[in-house]
Amino acid sequence: MHPFDPGYAQEPYASLVRDYPGPDIYPATDFRVEWGPIFHRGRLDGTARVLVIGQDPAAHEAITRRILVGTAGRRFQGFLAKLGIDTSYVMVNTYVYSVFGQGGGNAHAKDAHIAAYRHGWLDALVAHQPIEAVIALGGLADTAYKTWRETPSGAAFDGAYQHILHPTFPDSAAGSGSDPVEAMTRLLTNWNEALNALHGTVTPDTNRPLALYGSTLTPADLATIPSADLPPGLPAWMRSDEPWASRQGATSAEKRATIVVQIPEDQRPFA
Repeated sequence: MHPFDPGYAQEPYASLVRDYPGPDIYPATDFRVEWGPIFHRGRLDGTARVLVIGQDPAAHEAITRRILVGTAGRRFQGFLAKLGIDTSYVMVNTYVYSVFGQGGGNAHAKDAHIAAYRHGWLDALVAHQPIEAVIALGGLADTAYKTWRETPSGAAFDGAYQHILHPTFPDSAAGSGSDPVEAMTRLLTNWNEALNALHGTVTPDTNRPLALYGSTLTPADLATIPSADLPPGLPAWMRSDEPWASRQGATSAEKRATIVVQIPEDQRPFA
């Protein structure tokens, strides 16, 4: 059996994906609108109890058409598993298009037109799902949540809330010259605090003892993206713990226009 995500045929999601914003709302100078919008990952069938707000889609997401399926997704899937949340979640991003440079994302953090469409998603999810908690991944997601809370429907939400460091925080910190070990320690300390706050607050799919993170991420802390989260027919290696998509090019424009997809060597039946 190969479970899959049936997509957006039902309302209110069908209308949301029909009426997505374009370059008039998301300027091409700051967003990779040429790769199209990527809307969500997880349950839209009324069973989601945890709502996750991420940042923006990256290369893996542009191919799979679902969010949080790369490194960040696999790390955070493990976070949910520690809470016993195996299937009852739904994820949306702060931006439906990939940010072209962090500065662009920051510049639009409080953009009213971008927020209006995002609020439509948050309103629909909270109205049609038994959401018990919202988790924001990173500062942009925290701003998105707080902006929504200023709306009538956002103000009416009475579930739990946790803002945690983005799953790729250690990688970004290392790229900026910070100590990667210290950055990983900071991430996992922050995540442990959130786990302690949420454990017992959200209803688990599977009751399991809370196993907090140690000093570094281990293979046991990661989780594979379920096939039920992705469109039908995508190969299993697109859900693996190995990177398989990257932006490549000799110039900024060429790199923006090119995503190279390569099957991991150990996933090649023809080898």
